[in-house]
Amino acid sequence: MSLASIILALVTLQRLGELVLSRHNTERLLARGAIEVGVNHYPLVVSVHAAWLVTLWVWGRDQDVNLAALAIYLALQGLRLWILATLGRRWTTRIIVLPGEPLVASGPYRYFSHPNYAVVVAEIALLPLALHLPRLALIFTILNLAVLSVRISAETRALSGPGQPRTGTP
Repeated sequence: MSLASIILALVTLQRLGELVLSRHNTERLLARGAIEVGVNHYPLVVSVHAAWLVTLWVWGRDQDVNLAALAIYLALQGLRLWILATLGRRWTTRIIVLPGEPLVASGPYRYFSHPNYAVVVAEIALLPLALHLPRLALIFTILNLAVLSVRISAETRALSGPGQPRTGTP
Protein backbone atom coordinates (compact mmCIF):
# COMPACT_ATOMS: atom_id res chain seq x y z
CA MET A 1 0.00 0.00 0.00
CA SER A 2 1.38 3.39 -1.00
CA LEU A 3 1.76 6.38 1.31
CA ALA A 4 -0.83 8.17 -0.85
CA SER A 5 -3.34 5.35 -0.27
CA ILE A 6 -2.75 5.48 3.47
CA ILE A 7 -3.30 9.25 3.47
CA LEU A 8 -6.49 8.88 1.42
CA ALA A 9 -7.76 6.11 3.69
CA LEU A 10 -7.20 8.31 6.75
CA VAL A 11 -8.88 11.32 5.13
CA THR A 12 -11.82 9.14 4.06
CA LEU A 13 -12.21 7.77 7.58
CA GLN A 14 -11.98 11.28 9.01
CA ARG A 15 -14.72 12.54 6.69
CA LEU A 16 -16.97 9.55 7.45
CA GLY A 17 -16.43 10.10 11.19
CA GLU A 18 -17.35 13.75 10.76
CA LEU A 19 -20.56 12.77 8.98
CA VAL A 20 -21.49 10.51 11.92
CA LEU A 21 -20.73 13.32 14.40
CA SER A 22 -22.67 15.79 12.27
CA ARG A 23 -25.72 13.52 12.11
CA HIS A 24 -25.62 13.04 15.89
CA ASN A 25 -25.31 16.79 16.55
CA THR A 26 -27.98 17.62 13.96
CA GLU A 27 -30.48 15.24 15.58
CA ARG A 28 -29.78 16.75 19.01
CA LEU A 29 -30.15 20.31 17.77
CA LEU A 30 -33.38 19.56 15.89
CA ALA A 31 -34.78 17.88 19.02
CA ARG A 32 -34.09 21.15 20.88
CA GLY A 33 -36.11 23.14 18.34
CA ALA A 34 -33.40 24.05 15.85
CA ILE A 35 -34.24 24.76 12.23
CA GLU A 36 -32.28 23.57 9.19
CA VAL A 37 -31.58 26.17 6.52
CA GLY A 38 -30.18 25.63 3.03
CA VAL A 39 -31.57 22.14 2.64
CA ASN A 40 -31.75 22.47 -1.15
CA HIS A 41 -28.05 23.12 -1.67
CA TYR A 42 -26.78 20.55 0.87
CA PRO A 43 -26.75 17.64 -1.65
CA LEU A 44 -24.53 19.76 -3.90
CA VAL A 45 -22.07 20.32 -1.03
CA VAL A 46 -21.98 16.58 -0.36
CA SER A 47 -21.58 15.81 -4.07
CA VAL A 48 -18.59 18.12 -4.48
CA HIS A 49 -16.84 16.66 -1.44
CA ALA A 50 -17.62 13.06 -2.43
CA ALA A 51 -16.44 13.66 -6.00
CA TRP A 52 -13.24 15.24 -4.63
CA LEU A 53 -12.48 12.15 -2.57
CA VAL A 54 -13.39 9.73 -5.36
CA THR A 55 -11.18 11.51 -7.89
CA LEU A 56 -8.32 11.58 -5.41
CA TRP A 57 -8.67 7.82 -4.97
CA VAL A 58 -8.84 7.26 -8.74
CA TRP A 59 -5.89 9.45 -9.74
CA GLY A 60 -3.95 9.92 -6.55
CA ARG A 61 -3.71 6.60 -4.73
CA ASP A 62 -0.36 5.66 -6.27
CA GLN A 63 1.15 9.12 -6.58
CA ASP A 64 4.28 10.28 -4.86
CA VAL A 65 3.59 12.62 -1.95
CA ASN A 66 4.74 16.22 -1.77
CA LEU A 67 5.71 16.34 1.90
CA ALA A 68 5.61 20.14 2.14
CA ALA A 69 1.99 20.30 0.93
CA LEU A 70 1.12 17.35 3.17
CA ALA A 71 2.67 19.10 6.18
CA ILE A 72 0.50 22.18 5.58
CA TYR A 73 -2.55 19.94 5.14
CA LEU A 74 -1.76 18.21 8.43
CA ALA A 75 -1.30 21.56 10.18
CA LEU A 76 -4.80 22.50 9.01
CA GLN A 77 -6.11 19.51 10.93
CA GLY A 78 -5.13 21.29 14.15
CA LEU A 79 -7.28 24.23 13.12
CA ARG A 80 -10.10 21.82 12.17
CA LEU A 81 -9.96 20.28 15.66
CA TRP A 82 -9.99 23.74 17.25
CA ILE A 83 -13.13 24.56 15.26
CA LEU A 84 -14.80 21.28 16.25
CA ALA A 85 -13.89 21.81 19.90
CA THR A 86 -15.12 25.41 19.85
CA LEU A 87 -18.49 24.54 18.33
CA GLY A 88 -18.87 21.31 20.31
CA ARG A 89 -22.41 19.96 20.01
CA ARG A 90 -23.29 22.78 17.62
CA TRP A 91 -20.92 21.58 14.88
CA THR A 92 -22.64 20.01 11.87
CA THR A 93 -22.11 19.77 8.14
CA ARG A 94 -25.52 21.37 7.69
CA ILE A 95 -26.77 24.87 8.49
CA ILE A 96 -28.66 24.39 11.74
CA VAL A 97 -29.96 27.41 13.63
CA LEU A 98 -31.13 27.19 17.22
CA PRO A 99 -33.32 30.27 17.69
CA GLY A 100 -32.29 32.45 20.61
CA GLU A 101 -28.88 30.85 21.01
CA PRO A 102 -25.96 33.27 20.77
CA LEU A 103 -23.54 32.93 17.90
CA VAL A 104 -20.19 31.46 18.79
CA ALA A 105 -17.62 34.23 19.17
CA SER A 106 -14.80 32.31 20.84
CA GLY A 107 -11.93 30.20 19.53
CA PRO A 108 -11.20 30.79 15.85
CA TYR A 109 -14.55 32.57 15.49
CA ARG A 110 -12.94 35.51 17.30
CA TYR A 111 -10.77 36.03 14.22
CA PHE A 112 -12.83 34.76 11.25
CA SER A 113 -16.52 34.64 10.41
CA HIS A 114 -16.21 31.25 8.71
CA PRO A 115 -13.00 29.51 9.81
CA ASN A 116 -14.30 26.06 8.92
CA TYR A 117 -14.88 27.11 5.32
CA ALA A 118 -11.38 28.60 5.13
CA VAL A 119 -9.95 25.26 6.28
CA VAL A 120 -12.04 23.34 3.75
CA VAL A 121 -10.98 25.63 0.90
CA ALA A 122 -7.33 25.07 1.80
CA GLU A 123 -7.77 21.31 2.24
CA ILE A 124 -9.51 20.88 -1.12
CA ALA A 125 -6.57 22.59 -2.81
CA LEU A 126 -3.73 21.15 -0.72
CA LEU A 127 -4.48 17.43 -0.72
CA PRO A 128 -4.48 17.16 -4.53
CA LEU A 129 -1.30 19.27 -4.59
CA ALA A 130 0.24 16.90 -2.04
CA LEU A 131 -0.50 14.12 -4.54
CA HIS A 132 0.88 16.08 -7.53
CA LEU A 133 -2.57 16.65 -9.03
CA PRO A 134 -2.69 20.40 -9.69
CA ARG A 135 -5.56 20.19 -12.19
CA LEU A 136 -7.75 18.46 -9.62
CA ALA A 137 -6.76 21.09 -7.07
CA LEU A 138 -7.90 23.82 -9.47
CA ILE A 139 -11.12 22.11 -10.60
CA PHE A 140 -12.30 21.28 -7.09
CA THR A 141 -11.26 24.63 -5.67
CA ILE A 142 -13.46 26.33 -8.27
CA LEU A 143 -16.36 23.93 -7.65
CA ASN A 144 -16.03 24.32 -3.88
CA LEU A 145 -15.90 28.11 -4.09
CA ALA A 146 -19.06 28.10 -6.20
CA VAL A 147 -20.88 25.93 -3.67
CA LEU A 148 -19.54 27.96 -0.75
CA SER A 149 -20.78 31.21 -2.26
CA VAL A 150 -24.34 29.83 -2.07
CA ARG A 151 -23.80 28.23 1.34
CA ILE A 152 -22.17 31.20 3.06
CA SER A 153 -24.91 33.48 1.75
CA ALA A 154 -27.61 31.15 3.14
CA GLU A 155 -25.78 30.76 6.44
CA THR A 156 -25.19 34.49 6.86
CA ARG A 157 -28.88 35.21 6.26
CA ALA A 158 -29.93 32.48 8.70
CA LEU A 159 -27.54 33.55 11.45
CA SER A 160 -28.43 37.22 11.19
CA GLY A 161 -32.16 36.58 11.29
CA PRO A 162 -34.54 37.63 14.04
CA GLY A 163 -33.91 36.18 17.46
CA GLN A 164 -30.23 35.50 16.82
CA PRO A 165 -28.00 37.29 19.33
CA ARG A 166 -24.70 38.41 17.86
CA THR A 167 -22.19 37.28 20.51
CA GLY A 168 -21.55 34.40 22.86
CA THR A 169 -19.81 31.11 23.39
CA PRO A 170 -20.95 27.55 22.72
